[in-house]
Amino acid sequence: MSAVSHRTDTRPIGLPWLQQVPSQWSVRPLKFNLKLMNEPARTSDQLVALENIEGWTGRFLETGSSFDGQGAGFEANDVLFGKLRPNLAKVFIADRAGEAFGDLWVLRPQEGCHPRFFFYQLLGSNFIDTVSASTNGAKMPRADWSYVGALPSPTPMVDEQRAIATYLDRETARIDGLIEKKARFIALLKEKRGAVIAHAVTKGVNRDAPMKDSGQPWLGEVPAHWEVTAAARLFTERDERSPSGEEELLTVSHLTGVTPKSEKTVHMIEAESHEGYKICEHGDLAVNTLWAWMGAMGTSPMRGMISPSYHVYTPGPALNPAYVDAIVRLPVFAHEVKRFSKGVWSSRLRLYPEGFREVRWPVPPKHEQEEITRNLAAHTARIDTLITKTEQSIALLKEKRAALITAAVTGKIDVRSAA
Repeated sequence: MSAVSHRTDTRPIGLPWLQQVPSQWSVRPLKFNLKLMNEPARTSDQLVALENIEGWTGRFLETGSSFDGQGAGFEANDVLFGKLRPNLAKVFIADRAGEAFGDLWVLRPQEGCHPRFFFYQLLGSNFIDTVSASTNGAKMPRADWSYVGALPSPTPMVDEQRAIATYLDRETARIDGLIEKKARFIALLKEKRGAVIAHAVTKGVNRDAPMKDSGQPWLGEVPAHWEVTAAARLFTERDERSPSGEEELLTVSHLTGVTPKSEKTVHMIEAESHEGYKICEHGDLAVNTLWAWMGAMGTSPMRGMISPSYHVYTPGPALNPAYVDAIVRLPVFAHEVKRFSKGVWSSRLRLYPEGFREVRWPVPPKHEQEEITRNLAAHTARIDTLITKTEQSIALLKEKRAALITAAVTGKIDVRSAA
């Protein structure tokens, strides 16, 4: 990072999120710097909704979505701000005219206001936190312009605004480049992890074992001494219901398998009572009927209950639950069960018991299943440690990026000589 210095020529402001600014900077309500616009669009060359804006970076994301109705028009250099769930920091600066849909404010920089400086000011973590704290509504919190527009906005002269924006453009790009490299490394690690698991659970750990054709395209060759058997012979369906709904509520996801809902941060509308939910014992295979084609299944690590619309299967004596979990979490297995799912739309396929029973499984001897899962635990633990450390370093870089933006746009650091 280029050398910068901390400001000493400051004056107090006295706000929790803006305690002081450089003496020569003015501070005025944000609405004097950015005017809220609500005009019809002149062109639809660029369509922007909340889903098109990456939080905390302002990058445009192509989604292929279509939008109905009339959006608000914006011009080049207008700043779009997501008023719904502002804690997501959805801020975008337009490079051409277009149309904004949904919960986006179109804010137009006024005379003497450099667009990218105010783009960064709205991305500052102190600004985002202040706006988020002001929102109303627990499920769909929205910011109010009458409050946000009145927030004090530190405003240096336009030449210094430009210097700050230039500095932040360069430094955030450098940090983003590091984040991107680390993200690619994580993707490679996850790809390697998946390949290690797939090879172990479908080929075994003995590289010298004679092989045979499994007769299943998704499996290919398997060790000659393994069986390949229909699920109907390996599992029994459990349809035991909770009389009270007081057991641990479990979720079934394609990302995390079976986990306690209490460990999730996603909040969804729940039934008033869980009475009648399906019991899932430790080691049972739980299948999210609607999303099985995406891989939403896994063996349960505990006794609990799941949605009555899901299905529960108990592995028979020929199967080790840990081995079952490794199999069902394979993308190639999810693709296989899709063949046995029913539905008119590909995105709404359902895996019912009659379809599940037809899926054919590789079945190594029980002792070999245990050896496979022990080896996998050791190998994947090393990869998972690397992934965790890399994710932590990404989190630190993102914190550094946010802190740098806040320091620059509030005048804590002087970047004029470094721009």
